[in-house]
Amino acid sequence: MISNVGNQPVVNAVNIHKSFKEVKALDGVDLEIKPSQFTAVLGPNGAGKTTLVEIIEGIQFPDKGDIRLFGKHWKHNKDKLHHLIGISLQETLFEDKLTVRETLRLFASFYELTEKRVDEILDMVNLQEKHRSYVVHLSGGQRQKLALGIALINNPMLLILDEPTTGLDPTARREIWDILRGLKKNQGTSMILTTHYMEEAESLCDQIVIMDKGKVLARGTLDELISASQTNEIIQFKLAGQKNVPDFNKFINVKEMKYDELTDQFILHVANTSEFLPILIRYLNEAGCKVSELRCRYVSLDDIFVQMTGRKLTDNTLGI
Repeated sequence: MISNVGNQPVVNAVNIHKSFKEVKALDGVDLEIKPSQFTAVLGPNGAGKTTLVEIIEGIQFPDKGDIRLFGKHWKHNKDKLHHLIGISLQETLFEDKLTVRETLRLFASFYELTEKRVDEILDMVNLQEKHRSYVVHLSGGQRQKLALGIALINNPMLLILDEPTTGLDPTARREIWDILRGLKKNQGTSMILTTHYMEEAESLCDQIVIMDKGKVLARGTLDELISASQTNEIIQFKLAGQKNVPDFNKFINVKEMKYDELTDQFILHVANTSEFLPILIRYLNEAGCKVSELRCRYVSLDDIFVQMTGRKLTDNTLGI
């Protein structure tokens, strides 16, 4: 095993470049993940996040730049590093005619682990009652728990999850979240998460990395990203039978304004909702505009993502 893994970043990527023929997938990406840190990597189609994760996994190699896990390069440390990471893909293919226990026992054998570890994993992912069930009979949520259990079988220090809750109902999704929180609290596991659920990134991750077109646009905690945005308050409203955009440019409180044709909503980024809302209502009344819907809220991660990329994450498939 690699010694003194706690004395350096779990992942340290510096100036990573990667191209596929004419496509520049990564263009000078830096990323650092500390011990026990959960990091979400978000990006629309073509952002480069999948390529970055594959380089971290040792599947791809950068054209330029330096990538180290636990202070070591993949080139001379493959076997050691494979024992320190666990990977769960968006969709894992199982042997349907094996039971849950037999499946875990198979993967445990790759690491020369005993039945005790299989029982620990069954407890950890809450599949004790299903240990004799054939995989073919598992629900979607149970299959994802099994995939997570396989990724955890070798007690990894770094867990890499690609869309771990896609297609799951809210209850099953939150069960996966609880398992991951337990790993962080009880074992100090670090995690890289790719997801299309903004709530998932907000709820689970200490660090959020937003990518687009091969570059990192922003990184930090959710609070840091919100603080760096134009404002943290939003007023959304609809006007009954009104398509013309009122002139909000004269209001210094309005930092940004747009009209969303898809939802038929006006979206105002404002400095102070409580101060500006009465002014807004009075102005609309004087202009003869009738408000049919109105909502005040704080900026979300989704808002920040749209500001930076011009696209919604949920509108896109996985990137390069």
